[in-house]
Amino acid sequence: MTTRAKLTVYSALATALASLCLLPLLTTRSWLTHAVLVIAVLAAVGAGLRRSPLYRWTVPVGQLLVLLLLMLLGFAGAGGILPGPATMRVLDQVFASGLDDIQQYAIPAPPTPGLRLILVSAVGLIAVAVDTVAVTYRRAALAGLPLLALYSIGNGLAGDHGSWVWFAVAAAGYLLLLFVEGQDRVSRWGRIFRGGARGMVNAETVNPGGRQVGILALAVAMVLPAVLPQWGGGLLHSGPAGSGGTGGGSVATSLDPLVSLEAAITKPTDAELLSYTLDSTLADQTYLRTGSLDQFDGTNWRLASTTVNDLPATLPLPEGLHDANVPRIEGDFQVSDRLENSWLPMPYPAASVQVPNRGDWRLDPLTRTVLPANDKAIRGLRYHVSALDLRPTANELRQAPSAPSSIREHYTAVPSDLPSVVSEQARKVTSGAQNDYDRAMALVNWFTGPDFKYDTSVSAGTGSNAIAVFLRDRRGFCVHFASTMAAMARSLKIPARVAVGFTPGDNKGGNVYSVTGRMYHAWPELYFSGYGWLRFEPTPSRGTPTRYTETSSAPTTAPTQQATAAPQTASAAPAPSASSDCTAKQRQLGDCGPKSKAAAQAGEESWLLSGQVLGTLAAVLAVLALLLLPMLWRTAVRRRRLGRSGRRRPGGDGPTELTDAQVLAAWDELVDSAWDLGIPPDESRTPRSAARRITEKAALDADSAAAAGRVALATERVLYAPPGQPTTALLAADVQTARRGLQAHAGRAGRTRALLLPPSSAQLWWRISDAVRTARTAVATGAGRAGEAVSAPVRRVFTRRPKPDAPES
Repeated sequence: MTTRAKLTVYSALATALASLCLLPLLTTRSWLTHAVLVIAVLAAVGAGLRRSPLYRWTVPVGQLLVLLLLMLLGFAGAGGILPGPATMRVLDQVFASGLDDIQQYAIPAPPTPGLRLILVSAVGLIAVAVDTVAVTYRRAALAGLPLLALYSIGNGLAGDHGSWVWFAVAAAGYLLLLFVEGQDRVSRWGRIFRGGARGMVNAETVNPGGRQVGILALAVAMVLPAVLPQWGGGLLHSGPAGSGGTGGGSVATSLDPLVSLEAAITKPTDAELLSYTLDSTLADQTYLRTGSLDQFDGTNWRLASTTVNDLPATLPLPEGLHDANVPRIEGDFQVSDRLENSWLPMPYPAASVQVPNRGDWRLDPLTRTVLPANDKAIRGLRYHVSALDLRPTANELRQAPSAPSSIREHYTAVPSDLPSVVSEQARKVTSGAQNDYDRAMALVNWFTGPDFKYDTSVSAGTGSNAIAVFLRDRRGFCVHFASTMAAMARSLKIPARVAVGFTPGDNKGGNVYSVTGRMYHAWPELYFSGYGWLRFEPTPSRGTPTRYTETSSAPTTAPTQQATAAPQTASAAPAPSASSDCTAKQRQLGDCGPKSKAAAQAGEESWLLSGQVLGTLAAVLAVLALLLLPMLWRTAVRRRRLGRSGRRRPGGDGPTELTDAQVLAAWDELVDSAWDLGIPPDESRTPRSAARRITEKAALDADSAAAAGRVALATERVLYAPPGQPTTALLAADVQTARRGLQAHAGRAGRTRALLLPPSSAQLWWRISDAVRTARTAVATGAGRAGEAVSAPVRRVFTRRPKPDAPES
């Protein structure tokens, strides 16, 4: 491997190692595979461009264009297969959503497409910068600046999630790059010699003192902070992020919005997240709500409010509730260490919350969401919640008055680009309903009917396009059902938002319940005047329908004060399994029977799993390989011909003796080089005449002409001189000198054509044609022989002459 190739490899390695500090930023790590592949492709592109006769500044430009192409293929596949204005618009939308996600999520954030795009593209830009500085311009020391910037930003964002390990691996990558760059500098001066014993001169490698200094400096950087007093900041430990103050009106940090559920839902675990007790007869139907998302921008459902207040001892009256004199549910909660970065799970609507450190929590009064002020507030927390036990009946909700105009304006807003199929399907499904409640129930019954299937292998997403795809394919999980029903309800002018949290826990005995990672859930909340925000369950085989969504009598003129107890409809809840091995909770969640493999195989949406992108990338690589085949073949042939054609032996003091084959290979290389640069061969000439023709047509300088003449003379000596006269010229150097003269005459366009499409590569096609012709002839001959071997015995049977009759006695 050449020193420049080593620099390329180690520059890519240093970037990959430095990018490991970004791992704590997202909840999953599969994006790193994408980033490493991008680094490898950019390194290969840089290596290829540096071998072309182009200006050095064109190398990073070409790498940036390839990086843009990779981002279009990886994150804008919805805009089409080929890059164009449509894909650029899609990429811009994904990038804009990523910028919004940075403001919306805390660390570690869910692996949304926007955040993955920002991380992968940032790593790609750093890879281009490092490759340009260290390899293209051979300033490896300056490459530490972009690597330091990558590490500093990643470690600063990671906060307490960072680790000294990331600093160690990043520094190790940089030291390796410096070491290789030092070897490259030495190799351009020649080998290092120093005196040995008894005055002997021995060739040895470079003194390893530089490596020892680097390793010692890295060790000191890692050990010294551990023995010195703690400082307020630094590269290894950036310290916890500020909480934003303790006063009211601070800025909210979104920790567990709707999109963050996708990874947990598609990769469920049985680990216990929290346990609780509830003194309610409906404890097995009570959801634990962590918060709600009230703004739909066409890309995601988000928390519109960004201002939160101090958590009061008693929460304000729920929005839209006219009568607060209702029974209450009392619950005690214990959070395990496995639940982190979560809003506070509570029954809705909570009336009061008792937590040990009230200053660690904030309240969003608009959605009644209790948010942590730091990412450690939820872990191991014990708290008590008092919630209102609302039990409206279906008839009461049918007669609920219209929502106030302020509620309707805010909670019925839909983006202008919402596909028309959403409103059209909503009106079709609810065509026979006369009030908002019946319309909501029509949507619930439609979603929980036989037309839809619960499937966690479906690509995640809550935007307008994802909703349209979900309505077309009718497969998805709770995120799809909740976001789509909320959007359809808004198109019908029913105030709606999306809530996130957990389904009821498993009963562990008595009134104690356990919530595991399989109970993450999302559902829509619809507004009814007098009762506020109420939960509806459109996801089939998941969750528990509320009592007011059960079958009730026909509408009455006056509300009833008793909850209906009629049995649930088949569409409102799935039929239980007949298996005796299924628990009540398993029947409720639809987990009885054969297990689906979709959940185990599902993961975050990644461009590596996209068949369209993989097919496009494979086609592009195939076309590139076909276009680069002449150049690659020609380069391989040149290296084989000149590998030992007169090079000095290691440590030798003169040219080596060449075989006849090596001399003829050098001559063939000179002829083919001239052919590539515009001088086709003339086989009727002798080597000396051919060299003179090349010299005249290319107007070679004196050195190049002399080098071509020496190659021609060596060739004639092999062809015409008596055997036993060895050739000791440095023919490889002579061929290279002649090639430089030919390239100078050909100009930039000629050199580019000779590199990418060398005319002498026609010999490859000739060889392939000869090989195919030989193979066909061999197959035909073998088939003929096989046919002859099979048919010969048969012919002998039919052509056997009859025996002559015996003579009469």
